[in-house]
Amino acid sequence: MKKVLAISLLVFLLGYAVWEFQFKEPVIGLESGNAAPDFTLETIRGETVTLSDLKGKKVLLNFWATWCPPCREEMPAMEKIHEGYGESVVVLAVNFTSSESSRENVSQFVNDLELTFPVVLDNEGINADYQIFNYPTTYVLNEDGIIESKYVGGMTYDIMKNLLQL
Repeated sequence: MKKVLAISLLVFLLGYAVWEFQFKEPVIGLESGNAAPDFTLETIRGETVTLSDLKGKKVLLNFWATWCPPCREEMPAMEKIHEGYGESVVVLAVNFTSSESSRENVSQFVNDLELTFPVVLDNEGINADYQIFNYPTTYVLNEDGIIESKYVGGMTYDIMKNLLQL
């Protein structure tokens, strides 16, 4: 009887461990290993983008503003990532819209730099949800929407490739 009880307990514990590992939803948060908080925002072209719809690709989630010199400097590298790895990586730029003098400034910025990746306007407070205190700030998400890393400050093309493990 003791053997049956011990084996039953062992099978239960093993089953529970497998369930926890395989089926438990990841914690939503801002640390590496957390599921990134979901959001839906409008692009400068009037389309909507929902972060969770991007699962299946890595995401370079960049928070920026037009008045930020390092943001301007890193945009061409982000465009290069978008052009070279768009099949496996989504570059998503979230503009800190409440700090802009107008929506037209954002559109002009995007047009001047000939950016083709999605640029969304944060009218919902997503910057606060992601605790953005410095610009630019970038989160790298894996194909499952899990945060792999966070980078504060301007990035080069090589830094982006390294963070994305390309």
